[in-house]
Amino acid sequence: MKLGIIRCQQTEDYCPGSGCFKAVRNRKGAFAEANEDIEIIGFANCGGCPGKKAVLRAKLLVERGADTIAFASCIQKGTPIGYPCPFHARMKKLLQAWLPENIRLLDYTHDAPGEKTSTDNKQQERD
Repeated sequence: MKLGIIRCQQTEDYCPGSGCFKAVRNRKGAFAEANEDIEIIGFANCGGCPGKKAVLRAKLLVERGADTIAFASCIQKGTPIGYPCPFHARMKKLLQAWLPENIRLLDYTHDAPGEKTSTDNKQQERD
């Protein structure tokens, strides 16, 4: 997987992206089921509310080799500021319309603090 991550511009002062990078490295969150090597192609912000540059940034990441675009958890889950992006659905719809069909789109990168992980949920399903 060649990964490009789109993050919230508003959280840049609070988060250096370490949770996203740790999730990739440790195969947690959205990457728990990845069976392939993961290379991070780039890490860019959305351009600020209302996500006006998300499509341009995603296209640039694809041009640089990304085959997967992930919204950082700050967008979908609101980490670390506790405020999910009100424009996430719109950004996702725009990316789905503009990106080639072979590009995967992930809604988040890592689980929010205190949230059950995808691995925890699978264990509960087995019990």
